Amino acid sequence: MKKDYSTRLLVVALNYAPELTGIGKYVGEMTEWLSARHVDIRVVTAPPYYPAWSVNSDYSARRYSRERLAGAKVFRCPIWVPREPRALSRILHLLSFAVTSLPVMLWQALFWRPDVVFVVEPPICAAPGALLAARLAGARAWLHVQDLEIDAAFELGLLQAGVLRRAVLFAERWLMRRFDHVSNISEGMQTKLRTKGVRGSRLVHFPNWVDVRLIRPLDAPSPMRRELGIAAGTRVLLYSGNMGEKQGLDVIMDVARQFVADKDVLFLLCGDGAVRARISRTASQLPNVRMIPLQPLSKFNDLLNLADVHLLPQRAAAEDLALPSKLGPILASGRPVVASARQGSDIAKFADSGGLVVSPGDTVAFEQALRRLLASPGLRRRLGAAGRALVLANWERDSVMRRTFVQFPAFAEFAKVPIQAEPVDKVPALLHAEEQPVQL
Repeated sequence: MKKDYSTRLLVVALNYAPELTGIGKYVGEMTEWLSARHVDIRVVTAPPYYPAWSVNSDYSARRYSRERLAGAKVFRCPIWVPREPRALSRILHLLSFAVTSLPVMLWQALFWRPDVVFVVEPPICAAPGALLAARLAGARAWLHVQDLEIDAAFELGLLQAGVLRRAVLFAERWLMRRFDHVSNISEGMQTKLRTKGVRGSRLVHFPNWVDVRLIRPLDAPSPMRRELGIAAGTRVLLYSGNMGEKQGLDVIMDVARQFVADKDVLFLLCGDGAVRARISRTASQLPNVRMIPLQPLSKFNDLLNLADVHLLPQRAAAEDLALPSKLGPILASGRPVVASARQGSDIAKFADSGGLVVSPGDTVAFEQALRRLLASPGLRRRLGAAGRALVLANWERDSVMRRTFVQFPAFAEFAKVPIQAEPVDKVPALLHAEEQPVQL
């Protein structure tokens, strides 16, 4: 049966499906959810390259291409991907997408005429083109902030502060105030956006979600334990996700050194990213650390359930600039977490419900928290159950989507369309009531 489309959505995102982690995963799941409710979607993006920083062999970094994926017609734009992503090379990488995506955005604006243009930051350098496309099409302009990349670059020391910082932040504030709507994934980011001059009436809370039917506690040991040859009595301390500067993975290496004498404890690191090679060199010198590559989606739940305790280090400078997307699935798996975060931050607030929180960079406190959890199976079960309940109440995928899109007349009717799904755990009432629709 032919679909009855009445709303056209143009999505501009550097990362998209089939990437398995980070922004690409969430943008792909969003378009798939909206497409199932008959929203007509086109995506302007780059070929998949993240988190390995290497373009997938099935795609080209040099040519434009089209495909149909995750419910959308997808336009892939050429991009330069550095072998070693450093400050300058990252900037050139992002600019390359901003330049090659611009003609595609303008073409879609003039000839397809979308109703809404939705652009994801990072990269903020693609936002001016998306804003121009929205104005040319007479569409509403929506900026979704997954990561306050400019603040993070300065706070982490990737860029030097001073005149450059003031100029760049001024340009960012000017640009953000011109969007009709600016969404974000956490309360800390929402506060930051207000300080940048974005009016509260334009702010939309659009958190990352979890597919709680896919990510769920297992009743039996994870089959990955046998696949990886991990002995039955070995306790697994798992880090899974991007391996970048913000994550502060050196803390895990420092803590692992304190567990070398504990023969039944294994530190397992799964993922890829800019600092993987450096961490791998350190890990090769530690007998209790093992690294494995990023796992396919079909094994994601088995991987998360492999952990007796999850590890979530984070550098203090990045706490409220980006809420780690891995936190939701970790808590949904029903396994506890030890997280590095300052009290009062978004990470601390959520991680404290399903684990233990220590100060960033405090190796001794991190070790003590792990030993406390390893010594108490009952505490691990209680914290794991509490974390799962938090996700079900706040980050369940369909609820997040409906709460967000029902606010906008362009999507409100689609957001209410029920899609048959298997039941999930009984959960407490959602913490955030639906808001009144705003004009979009």
